[in-house]
Amino acid sequence: MKILIIEDEEPAALRLKKILNELEPDALILDVIVSVRSAVEWLKNNAAPDLILLDINLADGSSFEIFKMVEVKTPVIFITAYDEYAIQAFKVTSVDYLLKPIKKEELNEAFKKFKSIYNQHNKSSVPDFEKLLETLRQPQQEYKKRFLIRFGEHIKAVDAESVAYFYTEEKINFIRTLDNHTYHVDYNLDKLEEMLDPARFFRINRQFIISIDSIDQMFSFSKSRVKINLKPPINLDTIVSTERSPLFKEWLAGKE
Repeated sequence: MKILIIEDEEPAALRLKKILNELEPDALILDVIVSVRSAVEWLKNNAAPDLILLDINLADGSSFEIFKMVEVKTPVIFITAYDEYAIQAFKVTSVDYLLKPIKKEELNEAFKKFKSIYNQHNKSSVPDFEKLLETLRQPQQEYKKRFLIRFGEHIKAVDAESVAYFYTEEKINFIRTLDNHTYHVDYNLDKLEEMLDPARFFRINRQFIISIDSIDQMFSFSKSRVKINLKPPINLDTIVSTERSPLFKEWLAGKE
């Protein structure tokens, strides 16, 4: 199997190659491309690979621009940090996807799907990219605007915009507001991550989801991580995990 990787983040590309070597030791990685422009040139001047692993956000723009400039007849597994509405689009078009940070078991499942759909007897079944792009142009999903908090006999509505961060401590989930009130919340962080607007909130590690407004100061930390001072302050370590750090920097820059 001949594979082309289109990924502009060197750590992500190295991780992808390492996992590929473990899962598909006989596969040949033809090249690692880092931009829309170089991807178009490569696809114009080389024989089509059997599979493309494609990051959606590249250094010089969206990888969907590639399909406007060159005909792609190769199956694609997308690598994405997109929100749920885009993920549904990939499902509709039978294109598989991987959410960053890439996990070995998820890539393995993607390869199983690739082999079952795009086998030697079904090479004509390439993704309908026009349909995918049309689906992506549909309105984005509605994210949760407020949370109902119950304490004792009282019920309080907390607007999502007033939340500084969500965190877990001793297996209990909490909301901390920008005006420094703390409440218990019924949802765990995995569920909250699905419900929150990714333009405003980011999960920095297993313990914290923070809002952009909660960041007070940031510092370089070991292993390319980022240490954050939050407001209101909290007496817990708030360090962006190694795997999340590249995505965190994209989020800070407003890259979607």
